[in-house]
Amino acid sequence: IIVAQWPLTPINSLYYRRSCRLFYSDDPVKIVRARGQYLFDENGKRYLDCISNVHHVGHCHPSITKAAAAQMDLLNTNTRFLHDSIITYAERLAATLPEKLGVFYFVNSGSEANDLALRLARQYTQHEDVIVLDYAYHGHLTSLIDISPYKFRKLAGQKEWVHVVPLPDTYRGMYRDNHPNPGQAYADTVKDLIEDVHRKGGKISAFFAESLPSVGGQIILPQGYSAKVAEYVHAAGGLFVADEVQTGFGRVGSHFWAFQLQGEDFCPDIITMGKPMGNGHPVACVVTTVEIAKAFEDNGVEYFNTFGGNPVSCAIGLAVLDVIEKEDLRGNAVRVGAHLKDLLNKLQAKHRIIGAVRGVGLFIGLELVTDREKKTPATETAALVVKRLKEEDQIVISTDGPWDNVLKFKPPMCFTVEDAELVAKSIDRVLTGQLNTPVLYSWYYRIVCFVTISLTHNL
Repeated sequence: IIVAQWPLTPINSLYYRRSCRLFYSDDPVKIVRARGQYLFDENGKRYLDCISNVHHVGHCHPSITKAAAAQMDLLNTNTRFLHDSIITYAERLAATLPEKLGVFYFVNSGSEANDLALRLARQYTQHEDVIVLDYAYHGHLTSLIDISPYKFRKLAGQKEWVHVVPLPDTYRGMYRDNHPNPGQAYADTVKDLIEDVHRKGGKISAFFAESLPSVGGQIILPQGYSAKVAEYVHAAGGLFVADEVQTGFGRVGSHFWAFQLQGEDFCPDIITMGKPMGNGHPVACVVTTVEIAKAFEDNGVEYFNTFGGNPVSCAIGLAVLDVIEKEDLRGNAVRVGAHLKDLLNKLQAKHRIIGAVRGVGLFIGLELVTDREKKTPATETAALVVKRLKEEDQIVISTDGPWDNVLKFKPPMCFTVEDAELVAKSIDRVLTGQLNTPVLYSWYYRIVCFVTISLTHNL
């Protein structure tokens, strides 16, 4: 028997409990329609969306909805039947990737993709141990919570076969921008850990890393890091898995995939992709080599995914690729992202509470600190900025990072120069006003800070 509490609000409903978190839980926004980079509530109020990286080419893009409706009207069936679009889609994706990555497994979500990547790595290497970055998040399945420090530290803790290396954060990490070669230095922490694992009798199956760590605080990996880590991991008999669920499909602008920022000589063994590839439709993928796929086949257990790669999903995926190309969204990410970073850098020169501006393309983080020298996280201020931008400017934004003090920008790729200027102007006004308010907030605002910090996390 299901007993519902009345009224049915997101906070007190038995149908929708607090573990299913909402943005702005103290004053939730009910969105009834969307278009491009804009969201509209039930009263017709328009919000500028700075965080919906899932809706990659823009909310409700007409080309995407047209392709979905047309294919759904024609055929949508179990993936154990042949259909042309899955091959066409794989060929289109393969054209964006290094030649050795030619086997595609289509699934429904980034979590499914990372779970399958873990299985592939273990089957190929016959090893169990996994190395992950600190503060990493790779999905909500049990297997992925086990390799996501962001999650497992709040739950049962770290498994014996999981090994955590320092986040390569050159702003507040152990090796910073003033280090002569932070990429090598951080990679050497992986080498040291591998040696320690081997001394204890373990064997490395995989190193998992987001190509640009998002939950960790919109981190840009130092140059040379991934290639050197791959060298150490391969020497240990393991594989390098690049998680592109947050960053793929041209978000960085200069490249189609964020791992390509590490140089032409670097190529992961497995890539996982998700959120942006369906523009809100559930479709994801794992890409790997023929050798790794063959080892997976040789275990004698078939793999299939009932809905992964179905005709509708493939039609939508192809339409997304078409829009990225026809509307030059990679070029837009370069232009608008550079302009937004420039505006935020100017704000940094004006407001000492801005400790760092980092990012590439339309993947940008603004880190707030109460003390630039000590880099003390300005967590409460970040939460209040999020709240005021929503209430006063109708700008939807959220925080991330270990201390939730990083304002993150991962908007739809149709974000404009005018949108960037509005965001920067609004942040400037809020920070100017915030610095003129008393440090001691009322009990109400302390509660607001706590709730906002807890509930504004990554999409």
